[in-house]
Amino acid sequence: MALIKSISGIRGTIGGRSGNGLTPLDVVKFTAAFGQWLRQRNPDLLSVVIGRDGRISGDMVSKLVAATLQGLGLHVIDLRLSTTPTVELAVPGEGAAGGIIITASHNPIQWNALKLLNEKGEFISEQDGAEVLEIAEAETFDFAEVRKLGQYRADTSWLQKHIDQILALPLVDRDAIAKRNFRVVVDAVNSTGGLAVPMLLEALGVEQITKLHCEPTGYFAHNPEPLPENLRDIIKEMTKGNADLGIVVDPDVDRLALICEDGSPFGEEYTLVAVADYVLKNRAADGHPAGNTVSNMSSTAALRDVTRKYSGQHFASAVGEVNVVNMMKETGAVIGGEGNGGIIYPDLHFGRDALVGIALFLSHLARLGKSASMMRRTYPNYYISKNKIELTPDINVDAVLARIQAKYARNPINTIDGVKIEFDKEWVHLRKSNTEPIIRIYSESDTLATADHLAGKIISDIREMITEKR
Repeated sequence: MALIKSISGIRGTIGGRSGNGLTPLDVVKFTAAFGQWLRQRNPDLLSVVIGRDGRISGDMVSKLVAATLQGLGLHVIDLRLSTTPTVELAVPGEGAAGGIIITASHNPIQWNALKLLNEKGEFISEQDGAEVLEIAEAETFDFAEVRKLGQYRADTSWLQKHIDQILALPLVDRDAIAKRNFRVVVDAVNSTGGLAVPMLLEALGVEQITKLHCEPTGYFAHNPEPLPENLRDIIKEMTKGNADLGIVVDPDVDRLALICEDGSPFGEEYTLVAVADYVLKNRAADGHPAGNTVSNMSSTAALRDVTRKYSGQHFASAVGEVNVVNMMKETGAVIGGEGNGGIIYPDLHFGRDALVGIALFLSHLARLGKSASMMRRTYPNYYISKNKIELTPDINVDAVLARIQAKYARNPINTIDGVKIEFDKEWVHLRKSNTEPIIRIYSESDTLATADHLAGKIISDIREMITEKR
């Protein structure tokens, strides 16, 4: 059993004892803390939007969340089966004080979580999250008396409203998409993407849709993280040669992975690269400044290269959606996201959104007039090697990172999130885990062998340093 309390919410495995898993008592406790914080922050805003992905514990958790918020005197607008970006749009759309998304994103079936949104429909800040955790720890909840209990309203119209807002975006070219007569395969891992993605594709004029794992039963047909090793079914379907594109989303539809017509993965890192290319190209064609882009420090350098092609500037933020969004606002970025297939398009909203990513990617593919694999070959080719080194609890991880920084002091180094070292054509990023004695090591080069070698060199350095100290 596991329960992880973080600044952005609470996640854990269902069952077990309170405090060791995500039990009903824990759901109520942290929902009450968030509701109390919302009331203190915006005493005149009494509505909260909630929605959930398709996982089997979602209905139970959702009912607990709704009842707890009502007990605080807050009115609940329940989108029921929905997506993370849909809830994010609905919060300001309903003029609500905040929102709770009941989803554990790409985590396996035994997990669920409460993701917390402010009145803008954006994830709460580190400071706000700390305040919520403080209220939960102290259990300083003030529930409403019977005549002031909150009301409950179900509203399942927001998926369509979300799609309507996407269709209204100037860069979404429905006519071009419809003319290409795309044949698309969708894998939604038996969650709410099975509802949302086909709805979007039909609205975009896509008539030939093959659905894999699109019943939102919550019984995931495979590991829900959209990585190539988990996508054998859709890759097998694509190799039949009967489709132009494969679309894969995670359970809450904020991450987008694509499969080319020949069954080869487009690459999660390159979802953002392709969409950014389309956005920047059209801004340049319209005579606007190209604009800036943002991705996190562990994302591919290909986005930097594409941004520079249009004379824009690329910025790297600390890992985490909140950090990406903050830097996008600071730099006026026109597109951003994370290398895990997360697209953030501020013309719609400041949140990772697979649905807007699909619409922009299909618009790009339709106008380009090429296959997905041909499009992929137009981008710089980089390879990321993802590794980790497990340390014993007695080792000071911060001290190890400081020694690595000193060893490579002659190289350009960024320390806003761990240690990122730039080499001639490569980089390596070291981050410590917040929950266990692990250093995660990501490296990138123009060949996988070089990326692996670079990661191995850093791991060897760390082990040598540990041995010397002992």
